[in-house]
Amino acid sequence: MSLYIPSPNFDQRPEGEPIRLIVVHAISLPPDEFGGPGVAQLFTNSLDPGEHPYYGEIHHLRVSAHYFIRRDGTLIRFVDPDLRAWHAGVSSWQGRERCNDFSIGIELEGCDTLPFEAAQYEQLARLVAELETRYPVEAVVGHSDIAPGRKTDPGPCFDWARLGMLLEQERSA
Repeated sequence: MSLYIPSPNFDQRPEGEPIRLIVVHAISLPPDEFGGPGVAQLFTNSLDPGEHPYYGEIHHLRVSAHYFIRRDGTLIRFVDPDLRAWHAGVSSWQGRERCNDFSIGIELEGCDTLPFEAAQYEQLARLVAELETRYPVEAVVGHSDIAPGRKTDPGPCFDWARLGMLLEQERSA
């Protein structure tokens, strides 16, 4: 299943800047809880600060990702990949800062302490393979790779080898 929920948290990429990077993130709102509307509310600036104590700390943030993959594999697009979503924050890849300028952000519903679901890996592999046909993607990295010391996601439970195997299957299909 695929949905579109438009986020206002985006702008134009720098002119002539190719999309060269896919950044994998993990998020759950409230922390370590799955299935609720919190992520969509955060990405659409409609998070109620009174609904959960953590929301009071983050409701002012203006962030988004291009895509969000729920635990059951449901894919939600928040920002067109041709536009710049506000997902990476202060970041650097191969000496280039401002990764939002040249990357696509994909959030997985998850956390640092629990494994991700098979449906998420399958959807992520399909999505990455499709994006690779549209853009000159050079790498798929974690948020922690471009913001070390500041971010830990997608975390130690993310199985990069599994994603690699599924990506190879998608690319050869």
